[in-house]
Amino acid sequence: MSVSDLSISTQNYLKVIWGLSEWSDDPVTATDIAQKSGLKVSSVSDAVRKLTAQGLVSHARYGAVELTEVGRKYALDMVRRHRLLETFLVQTLAYNWDQVHDEAENLEHAMSDFMVERLDAFLGHPDRDPHGDPIPSADGVLTRPDAVLLSTVEPGVRVTVERINDEDPALLQYLSAQGVVPGVDLVITEAAPFSDAVLLQVADGTGTISLGRQATEALHVSRG
Repeated sequence: MSVSDLSISTQNYLKVIWGLSEWSDDPVTATDIAQKSGLKVSSVSDAVRKLTAQGLVSHARYGAVELTEVGRKYALDMVRRHRLLETFLVQTLAYNWDQVHDEAENLEHAMSDFMVERLDAFLGHPDRDPHGDPIPSADGVLTRPDAVLLSTVEPGVRVTVERINDEDPALLQYLSAQGVVPGVDLVITEAAPFSDAVLLQVADGTGTISLGRQATEALHVSRG
């Protein structure tokens, strides 16, 4: 069965569950899913029971929600659609990178498997989307960059931006204006004492940029 045969609700739940564990080792709970999707915990709990009955997730009472092998395959299919669409919108239709997340959320459910593969071929089989997120291959292989949150890196270290969480358009607009995009090298400098802010410089630019906790928790970087 193709992921296209699943309901839109099921597609969304599987993608959300996978997304919550992509950059975190913390167990995924019904509360996490509710917060991420903007739904009530009771609605999510009902959905999880149905997904469990379908063999798409495993869930012990009051425990973590985990994708089964089949559920993970479908989730990666949806992630692949979403990130290919974001890439297409930026590269071909000249969308800004802060405009594509919601657009891709709507379009991904209408694509056939054939269209997904044609889009992938048209784009030259990209392995990262405009925000630096890895794009799963057709056979479900996803290579995640060896990256950590910017907030965990100590001052004085040179890093390369690997990916930026794409859920806050205003943050993306700000970072783009400062030249902070995937592939750019940054040098972290000392922040003010007792401050959550991080001071950094774009390696090839001038001036200092101050980023608060919300921003530093949205950037994954690799150490230079």
